[in-house]
Amino acid sequence: MIEVEHLTKKFGDLKAVQDLSFKVEKGKIWGLLGPNAAGKTTTMRILTGYLPATDGKATVADYDVFEQPNEVKKITGYLPENIPLYPEMTVSSYLNFFSEIKQIPTSKRKEAVNRTIEISGLESVRKRLIKNISRGFKQRVGLAQALIHEPQILILDEPTTGLDPAQIIEIRQLIKSLKGKRTIILSTHILAEVTQTCDGVVIINEGKLMASDSLEKLTASYEEREGIFIRLRVGGKEKVSLFESISGAENVSFEDDGFKIEWTKGKDIRDDITKIIVDNELGLIEMRPLAMNIEDLYLKVISGGVDQ
Repeated sequence: MIEVEHLTKKFGDLKAVQDLSFKVEKGKIWGLLGPNAAGKTTTMRILTGYLPATDGKATVADYDVFEQPNEVKKITGYLPENIPLYPEMTVSSYLNFFSEIKQIPTSKRKEAVNRTIEISGLESVRKRLIKNISRGFKQRVGLAQALIHEPQILILDEPTTGLDPAQIIEIRQLIKSLKGKRTIILSTHILAEVTQTCDGVVIINEGKLMASDSLEKLTASYEEREGIFIRLRVGGKEKVSLFESISGAENVSFEDDGFKIEWTKGKDIRDDITKIIVDNELGLIEMRPLAMNIEDLYLKVISGGVDQ
């Protein structure tokens, strides 16, 4: 649905994006991650037709972003980080204004506004001036203008910036509710947002691709160790030595009323762990694999990238 090939953008001598390539499948939510000045916003502006590229190619739903920009804009909804709101307009008049900008036929504008207000959860503030609604509702209004013309693609730049925890959860839920019907790229500085919202990620640094894949595949490729967490009926911290005695056990700790046991990737010691539990009648309550968290994954990728 979205394909970027060797994309480059220069501003004078500065290369904001350098030879960037990635794909996003139809109906997926993909996160665009990277530190400040990594090139995330520049990439999104290129994909939406707001900026030309210096070199490379980008296609959206088989439309060439540079050769067919108007066709791309017709099927794309864009939420910039700084939303262009008009505070003296009501929510409904603002959305009606955008339905005109997005060239929705006059006979269908009222229906489009009502549908978008319902989807975005704006019914309670539809008649209020934008300047008088909360930051969370303003963010919903920004998302609503991106949705007004029922786009196939959504490009969301920092959609939860400045929101309180409750508002962040609401916006996340709204974005996830759009999955499947639309293909979504969102940039974020909040790493937890990726695990709770996205199917995969594109990680960039200094305009260069560091990694791009599903979260599951990326995590598996970067894990140097495997491990499990177990919770037992009998024994506490004093049982750590039992598991440390297993050949291959590299890191054993007692945390959260259970044991974390790690070993070098490719050398499975779960049979030995199970034998100790049974032989010592420790009583197994829980056993689950340990997975690399998004923070660890992000730091590993940024520091080293992927072998290309």
